[in-house]
Amino acid sequence: MPDLEQIEAAILSLSSSEFERLRLWFFELDYERWDEQIEQDIENGKLEALAQEAIAEFEAGYYQEI
Repeated sequence: MPDLEQIEAAILSLSSSEFERLRLWFFELDYERWDEQIEQDIENGKLEALAQEAIAEFEAGYYQEI
């Protein structure tokens, strides 16, 4: 597997259209991994305290209509 410096050099050698394809692919991959991490955190209960706090503030009237 190439090291990071080799990957960087390869990226710098891409044409504009190839770079755009890579950029879009990378952003999509990043979003997918972020979604997977959030789903895992939810399953593990890591966001439960924040959810309960938000619900309590909403029920206490601390919100704004948008």
